[in-house]
Amino acid sequence: MAVRIFFYVQHLLGIGHLKRASVLANAMATAGFDVAVAVGGGDMPYIRFPGCSRVLLPPVRAADASFKVLLDADGAPIDAAFRDRRAHRLVSEFAALHPQILLIEQFPFGRRQFRFELMPLLEAARSRRPPPLIVCSLRDILVHKHDPERTREMLAIASRFFDRILVHGDPQLIPLDASFPYVAQLREKITYTGYVCEPAAADAGGGSEGRDEVIVMAGGGAVGAPLMRLALAARPQTSLADSVWRLITGPNLDAAAFAEFAGQRQSGVIVERWRSDVRALLRRARLAISQGGYNTIMDLLATGVPAVVVPFASETETEQRRRVRALAALRALTACEADGQSPNLLAAAIEQALTSPPAIVDVDLRGAETTAVLLSRWVTG
Repeated sequence: MAVRIFFYVQHLLGIGHLKRASVLANAMATAGFDVAVAVGGGDMPYIRFPGCSRVLLPPVRAADASFKVLLDADGAPIDAAFRDRRAHRLVSEFAALHPQILLIEQFPFGRRQFRFELMPLLEAARSRRPPPLIVCSLRDILVHKHDPERTREMLAIASRFFDRILVHGDPQLIPLDASFPYVAQLREKITYTGYVCEPAAADAGGGSEGRDEVIVMAGGGAVGAPLMRLALAARPQTSLADSVWRLITGPNLDAAAFAEFAGQRQSGVIVERWRSDVRALLRRARLAISQGGYNTIMDLLATGVPAVVVPFASETETEQRRRVRALAALRALTACEADGQSPNLLAAAIEQALTSPPAIVDVDLRGAETTAVLLSRWVTG
């Protein structure tokens, strides 16, 4: 009988967490695991989990980029009754599946707003006999916490409940120590997998679409409108003004903003919500302009396209800037921290990227496959 994995993932605003989870789940299913994915942010038609079953929890999303207010499917703030119902559903689904591995994305190093269901889930898992292997699936960089008590809380929960912590990054590029001060206390639990990247098959795609184009992409698109406006404003100032510019806005860009870009008057501009073959487009492109989310950066590194990256940053979101600066220091991309206000800065960054081919950076991109190998080794051992 196949080893069963119960994989919890919650996306709030973008789709980066869900996309990374889908690549991991696909690798685990391909390796022979029976994977059930508990999705807490609602179904996304563009993100699939082939070979896996799904548990669709009552959806929760963030009201905005501050992540301070959580909303239900009707757009109402979630209340105590909603939290109780969802926690009961999550624990019941876990108990019914009786998995050998419980894999939780990001918590306790993120998703603190979901303690109402994740702490009961962890308690239920620890009390089961025999208990499952409890593993954290963790992004390469943590968001900076201003309150030291929050960081100590992460350490306490990780120490008490988790057997293993899989860091989906490469310590030669960005060690976890750079964003989490208590790595030494968890050293025996932490294993780096390398970065999670779609397999090479994602590059497949016939035709000539994307050839010599400028691809402008904003991941899920929830906070992508400023980048799109900035790119359109910078275009006439660049040596690529006569090239085709393809704007891939992301499925979460609001309808009004999408209509704004679709109705713009610059010739040679194509506007699309989503492309499943974006890697193939990037392979043929002259240049990419993007934000600095985890999955987007993996696509840039995998294809080697010259890229200008404008990291999204806010008071609560710092990880993109750290990732982009680390890669810019290695000349793998050109960073432009224009904050949505400076077409001149973006135009200058574009010219720099065109005259300075990206350096080939030796970064481990087999994180999904390595994750499946490690889980198999640990659960059988």
